[in-house]
Amino acid sequence: MLDILKSIRSYLEMEKESGISEYLFSTKTKENVISLLKNEISFCQKCPLGKMRAKAVLGSGNINARLMFIGEAPGHEEDIQGLPFVGEAGQLLTKIIEAMGIKREDVYICNILKCRPPQNRNPLPEEISMCIDYLYRQIDIVKPKIICGLGKFASQTLLAVETPIGRLRGNWHEYRSIKFMPTYHPAYLLRNPQDKKLVWEDIKKIMEALNG
Repeated sequence: MLDILKSIRSYLEMEKESGISEYLFSTKTKENVISLLKNEISFCQKCPLGKMRAKAVLGSGNINARLMFIGEAPGHEEDIQGLPFVGEAGQLLTKIIEAMGIKREDVYICNILKCRPPQNRNPLPEEISMCIDYLYRQIDIVKPKIICGLGKFASQTLLAVETPIGRLRGNWHEYRSIKFMPTYHPAYLLRNPQDKKLVWEDIKKIMEALNG
């Protein structure tokens, strides 16, 4: 019995990390809808990545968040833990969020792809097309006021453009009536720390919009 209770506690703690804090019987609650979506992706085999992953990564944070961060795909650490942005790039994202004066658990974080591509390569167009519906549904559930697109794949995909991220960033766009701010991916900043000031300029615009 003790082992069963420990397993239940471990599962509930993992669910909490994904943004689920309550369990109600009504299927109309956000918590239940996101839980069903998480269960769905855990069995997803739409593309070959489903057979290679350790864990599918839906998202984490506040499912009622006003601000949503969207990256491109899970990396090695994310694949192991089943949570988005927990590696080195994720630690930098957490610092950015905290510099905004808010906590990581106050926002919602996810990716275009829910499974890690081999060797962290770029997502393929066919992988994006088969996985993107999950992201659309996440956005519909969370209903953020602002989306921050981290990197070119998230930004180009949701804005349906091929404009380089260097030209997209820093300017407000719109995704289905939601304010959208593209910026550089934290992994890019690890390789190009001189551009951190550009990202902070973008983040300040987000902060102003949230406070306004």
